[in-house]
Amino acid sequence: MNGGLNIFKLVTEASLPVQLVMLLLLAFSFMSWVIIIRKYGQLKEAHNNAETFEDRFWSGADLAALFREVGNRDGKHGIENIFEAGFREFARQRQRRVSDSDRIMEGTERAMRVAGTREIGKLEQNLEFLANVGSISPYIGLFGTVWGIMGAFQGLGEMKDVTISVVAPHISEALIATAMGLFAAIPAVWAYNRFATRVERVASRYEVFQEEFSSVLQRQIHADDVA
Repeated sequence: MNGGLNIFKLVTEASLPVQLVMLLLLAFSFMSWVIIIRKYGQLKEAHNNAETFEDRFWSGADLAALFREVGNRDGKHGIENIFEAGFREFARQRQRRVSDSDRIMEGTERAMRVAGTREIGKLEQNLEFLANVGSISPYIGLFGTVWGIMGAFQGLGEMKDVTISVVAPHISEALIATAMGLFAAIPAVWAYNRFATRVERVASRYEVFQEEFSSVLQRQIHADDVA
C-alpha cells in the first residue's frame, strides 16, 4: 500500500553523510535520556534526604550523637555531608581549646561551604551535556538536511522530467534529519531547565541549613562559655 510516512525507509535510503548525522543525533538522544532518568532520581533522593535529615536535626537530638550516627552511615550524601563537615571542624576547634568564637565559626562555616559546593557540584554534573545537546542538535540536524537537499537537487538535475512525486521523497529524506535534531533537542532543553531550577532550590536549602546550623553552634559556644 502506497502512502503514509515510512521513516525507516527514509533513513535507510538517505545518503551516508545524512545517515551519520542521524546516528549522531540518535546517540545524543539516548545519552540525554540516560542522564535525565538518573538526574531525576538523584535530585529526588537529595530532596528526600534533606527532608529526613532536617526532621531528625530539629527534633532536638544531641548533635554529637547525630554526628556519630551520620558518620557511621554508609552512602551518606547531600545535607548529611554538610552537617558532618561542619560539626567535625567545630569539634576539632573546640578540642584545640580555641577560645575565639569568631575563629571557631569561621572555620566551621568554611568547612560547610566547601562540603556544600561539592554536593551541588555532584547535582550539576552532566547538566552541561543536556544544555549542549539542546543547543547544537537542531543545527546538526539542519546540516544533515542541507546536505541531503544538496544531494537531492544534484541528482534531480540529471533528470529530464521532474515532478513533485519525484522531488518529494528526496526532500523528505533530507528533512528527517531536522526532525531528529528536534527530537534530541526538545527533551534535553526541557530537562536542563527543570533540573537547573531544582538544583538552585536544593542549593538555597543547603545555604539556609548552613546558616541555621551556624546559629545553633554559636548558641552552644555561648552556653559552654557561661557554664
